[in-house]
Amino acid sequence: MKETVLDLLMFLFENYMEDEDRFPPQNERAGLQMKLLEAGFDHDEIEHAFAWLEGVLEQGSESGPERDQAFRVYSDDEQMMLDVDARGFLMQLEQIGVLSPSARETVIERAMALGEDEIDVERLKWIVLLVLFAKPGEEQAFAWMEDLVFDDAAVLH
Repeated sequence: MKETVLDLLMFLFENYMEDEDRFPPQNERAGLQMKLLEAGFDHDEIEHAFAWLEGVLEQGSESGPERDQAFRVYSDDEQMMLDVDARGFLMQLEQIGVLSPSARETVIERAMALGEDEIDVERLKWIVLLVLFAKPGEEQAFAWMEDLVFDDAAVLH
């Protein structure tokens, strides 16, 4: 089975970042890249994953005014990548206060940056988790999402 960049990001989070409070800084990435190569990941996938993480950090530092009554219209490409269930999941996370509108936009942008044909809800949960991990002030939402990702018993209401 060919591993995707998201698979690599999930592996990276579970094995190297879960106990951290930040993404790995640039000066630690060479050693981390060697560990990922030894784990069987492709050099290009590793580079794409690190670029993806940089994109999260760049988006995470940008914050504009939040709009409570924003209505999101998905582009055709976004609709193809994120099916109805995935878009509904994002809406639900926003409605219950786990995602702000700007965090939602970061999640969508980062999902599109993966270059996958389709992202299901289970994989989308990981993208949300990684985005919340990078956003300052989102610790409570991150903890809630972490429970959802790692505990199959967690249920959205």
